[in-house]
Amino acid sequence: MDVTYVKQALIFKQVYKKLVKIEYPMESFYLIDIIQRLNIEHYFVEEIKVALEKLYSILNTNPNDFMSIHELYEVALAFRLLRQGGHYVNADLFDSLKCNKRMFEEKHGEDVKGLVALYEASQLSIEGEDSLNDLGYVCRELLHGWLSRHQEHNQAIYVANTLQNPLHYGLSRFMDKSAFIHDSKDEKDLLCLEELAKINSTIVRFMNQNETTEVSKWWNELELAKEVKFSGYQPLKWYTWPMACFTDPNFSEQRIELTKPISLIYVIDDIFDVHGTLDQLTIFTDAINRWEITGTEQLPNFMKISLNALYEITSNFADMVYKKHGFNPIDTLKKSWIRLLNAFMEEAHWLNSGHLPRAEDYLNNGIVSTGVHVVLVHAFFLLDHVHGITKETIDILDEKFPNVIYSVAKILRLSDDLEGAKSGDQNGLDGSYLDCYMSEHQDISGEDVQRHVAHMISNEWKRLNQEILVANQFSSSFSNFCLNAARMVPLMYHYKSNPSLSNLQEHVKSLINASGGCN
Repeated sequence: MDVTYVKQALIFKQVYKKLVKIEYPMESFYLIDIIQRLNIEHYFVEEIKVALEKLYSILNTNPNDFMSIHELYEVALAFRLLRQGGHYVNADLFDSLKCNKRMFEEKHGEDVKGLVALYEASQLSIEGEDSLNDLGYVCRELLHGWLSRHQEHNQAIYVANTLQNPLHYGLSRFMDKSAFIHDSKDEKDLLCLEELAKINSTIVRFMNQNETTEVSKWWNELELAKEVKFSGYQPLKWYTWPMACFTDPNFSEQRIELTKPISLIYVIDDIFDVHGTLDQLTIFTDAINRWEITGTEQLPNFMKISLNALYEITSNFADMVYKKHGFNPIDTLKKSWIRLLNAFMEEAHWLNSGHLPRAEDYLNNGIVSTGVHVVLVHAFFLLDHVHGITKETIDILDEKFPNVIYSVAKILRLSDDLEGAKSGDQNGLDGSYLDCYMSEHQDISGEDVQRHVAHMISNEWKRLNQEILVANQFSSSFSNFCLNAARMVPLMYHYKSNPSLSNLQEHVKSLINASGGCN
């Protein structure tokens, strides 16, 4: 492994020199695009930041001139990378393209690079940018048309992959890297970057293997794992979330620690869905609201053990954060769990009543019962942002869902319900948003309600884009973690059309084989 690290350092130095010495701004953008696609941007955080700031200054000085002297591909690439980097570029940059579809097709119909880049850029639209959305739809139609005429073209796979899974909605680590259009003027750049990506992949895989071993050991030593009801659980499933969302390889401790509260969400969710009676769940929820074990004598042993595990793991987590940041988050952590358990309890009452709730009530409660806010609150305290922990941010976490957390939770809830409806695999006896909506709108078809929910998900992505783009109360590292959590949704909920899922599954299999199983 030492030889690998030495080789990594040598290649990094080569790429670093190239990145900081580039004089032509667009050349740095080509390089940044490849770096991000290859999932090695954590090596060049500061260099990328400087390059983006330089180009933002150039573009912002005179956007019309920038548009006139650059090709469509270059303008769209600049727009996407700048927005991804947190720089607001006005969508009216593309106003000159607003013409009828026939004229646009005549000029750009065979410009595959430009169409793909503009389609990718349109995925970062925010609310109110209808013109950019319209351009994205036109690009999509033209690219489908191009594919029908050029099925054997060497760029066909790249175009098809982009249409199916745009970059913005995926995790670069698990996306297909075998085919993409690049514009680096020096082929050596690409070879160096690909070599660095291979080394990075080896290092990350090795770290993930060690982390799964740690997670498995932690679970097996926990009293919960000895309970028959929980003995068959697979902690690797829980670890997959932090593995994918904490993208920096250096966040090893954070990935392990976040797996612990995630495990409890799954355990407690099953207690409510499968193992507990309504009376037992009422006592269980009351104990968590009081954050005490007293008054739970009549609960079955597995519930008492679960309560003890929740209290102990939360207390240990709070102590760890206090030692690291000098701030004790125990009250905020408790409030996040109490909010989740009350949402679970609400669903239990609905199930017991035998009546579906109103769609709006279901969704408001379902956003909480995803457990997303519990995960993201814990992730917030795991990030290295000492100055990000202020009274204002804590108050926001305590009193309400911040918009960035709300959007991720809503995307997950609606996406899960929509995928369940499409596959006919609705296991939740308390219904889904689609069931509740159709119950209120008797004249709507199943296909129509699916389109309605897909539109709601698309709108929520726009709100999430805006939250990450504009200045908010949270650090960029936390906002990016939230974005990655949203990107994990289609992978964890088995969207059969997403090829990234198979890449994730292959990685997980390799971890299982390397650690000798993680049951």
